[in-house]
Amino acid sequence: MPIKKRKSGQATKYGILAMVLVGGGLVAIGIAALLLLPGNASTGSETTVDANRPAKVNFPAPDLNLHDLHGQPVSLADHLGQVVLVNNWATWCPPCRQEMPILEAYFRDHNHQGFMIVAIEAGDAVETVSEFISQHEMSFPVWVDPSSSALNKFRNNYLPSSYLINEDGQVIMVWSGAVTRASLEQNITPLLLE
Repeated sequence: MPIKKRKSGQATKYGILAMVLVGGGLVAIGIAALLLLPGNASTGSETTVDANRPAKVNFPAPDLNLHDLHGQPVSLADHLGQVVLVNNWATWCPPCRQEMPILEAYFRDHNHQGFMIVAIEAGDAVETVSEFISQHEMSFPVWVDPSSSALNKFRNNYLPSSYLINEDGQVIMVWSGAVTRASLEQNITPLLLE
């Protein structure tokens, strides 16, 4: 039986259609694999979850010695016996700027219970940090960290990041990303009532 020859235009059209279908299928398979594989890269929605639900950890707070805005030496060890939230942040960081009013309101409401916030600014000039604090009427201690030693000692370069340290000097919770008032109330307030 003789083989019927196709017109050259038909062969090109079918070839292109086949390539589009195969390429689209490969892209769909790749996306599905990325979404289903454990340990895939983080997405923006995970940051929100992390901010609302801190990771439970248990390690000694690092030995951290810095300076306040007046050039006076300060240390995390000075706060042993208090519940302390260490917040690594920067004035140029939008989520950091967004969470500062939340941190300030929580601090004002709970400072009388022995709660302390230590905000460690990662690398901006003292004048820039002082201006930011003045504009946002921040009343908790702010330390400057020109060499990012706090980020290095906590082994987390993500900004903002927050660490809850109990009265015994143990880091017991870690937030990566901006915290929410609801998360602070849910995770810290019960410790202050003990």
